[in-house]
Order: sequence, then C-alpha cells, then structure tokens
Amino acid sequence: MHNKSKKSVFGWGNTFKSKRSVVITVAVAMIMFVGFQAAKAGEIDPSKPPIKVGVLHSLSGTMAISEVAIKDVVLMAIDEINAAGGLLGGRKVVPVIEDPASDWPTFAEKAKKLILRDDVCSVFGCWTSASRKAVLPVFEKYNHLLWYPVQYEGNECSKNVIYSGAAPNQQTCPAVTWLLKQGKKRFYLLGS
Repeated sequence: MHNKSKKSVFGWGNTFKSKRSVVITVAVAMIMFVGFQAAKAGEIDPSKPPIKVGVLHSLSGTMAISEVAIKDVVLMAIDEINAAGGLLGGRKVVPVIEDPASDWPTFAEKAKKLILRDDVCSVFGCWTSASRKAVLPVFEKYNHLLWYPVQYEGNECSKNVIYSGAAPNQQTCPAVTWLLKQGKKRFYLLGS
C-alpha cells in the first residue's frame, strides 16, 4: 500500500513517494497549467506504465454546473499531452475521475480512494473552499499533492496543496487600492 518510510527528495519528510513521483507531478503540472507542450512529439509506448492522475470535481449535484467544465479542461489537456506522445518518453497520462457529488465529506472519501486504491501521482480537483478544506487532512495525512485551481480566501498554506488561484492580496487588495485612487470613498465588498 502506502510506503511512509521513503524520504522526500526535497527533505520534506515523506511528502512524495520517490524522486520519480516528483518528476511526474511537475511534468504534468507544467503541461496542464502553463500550456507547455511535450518536448518530443511521438507515439505512446504501450510497454511503459501509464501515469495516473486523479480528477476530483463534482459531476453531479449543485456544484456540477461549475466543476464539469474544469474536469473537461483537465481531460482536454491530457488528450493533448497523449496526442503529443505522452510524458517521460512515451508514457500515457491516464485520468482517474471521481465524482464527489457536491458533498464535502464525499470529497474526502474520494480523495482517499484516489491516493490509496488508485495510486495516482497527483490530484487535480476541488472548486470550493469547503471541498478543499474537506480533503486537506487527507492529502496531509498521506503526503500527497492536490492542485487547487480556484481563487481562495488565503490564510492557508500546506506543502500538499498547490494553490493556483488568486488570494485576496492578489485580487481584492489591488481593486480596493484602485478604487481609492479613483476617489471612491464608499463601496461595498461582498463575499463569503
């Protein structure tokens, strides 16, 4: 199952299973989030093991209207990666999709399944802060990596989460500064 005895290549304890999982995670992230194309286009080598990545977005329930599109973008990126010859010398990227059904406790259950049973190298998922907070203890307990794609409220830092969305200091603070420079003295800021 999950080997907790391996040391991280970065000295973070047992954050990652091996140097190879770090390389795979970084390679997948570069391609998915920066638009980097595979360095060498070619064909998938079926003799090489696939690279499994988890996709943890609600496909049903109230959040599906927002999260289905994000799941589709992840799958589109994976298709493009595979069409360009995969990663690491022809390894196919295979998504393992879970539907947490817009239910925060289910997010945590599905995250645990992706990590322990499906053995994915990384998980792309969650849309709300509530879902992220529900899975955070799972990712920290098993020292796995979550890519969180949405702006969030800040005041949270975990070595097991890549927060790719804006925090208030990147979004709200500049907007308030701009309003004040425009001579606005009264305004309303609504949010959750």
